[in-house]
Amino acid sequence: MKIHYGTALGAVALVAVHILMRMTQKFSDSLQYQNVITNYHFLPYALMLEVVLVLLAVHGFNGLRVILLELKQGSTYERAINYGSIAAMAVLIAYGSRTILMAGMGIS
Repeated sequence: MKIHYGTALGAVALVAVHILMRMTQKFSDSLQYQNVITNYHFLPYALMLEVVLVLLAVHGFNGLRVILLELKQGSTYERAINYGSIAAMAVLIAYGSRTILMAGMGIS
């Protein structure tokens, strides 16, 4: 459970920073294409988004894993849930990282 608590605290802190950075301009302006792309080109912000992605993926899939493990017991089932959660988390992080990299490098 320490992983779950740690990722929750980290995500709350970084999402708060993310929201505060969005509040520096009007909401409608912050959603304009050029502003969004400019954010991805700013390396510290892009790295923060990457960390938020990893924290939220780990937190979410760990929570889902715990819920599914409470539904049923058995070594085969538990192994399948553990490996399935890790695989799904890795796919989500890879796809999100791809998006952040493509936007940061200007690839459409």
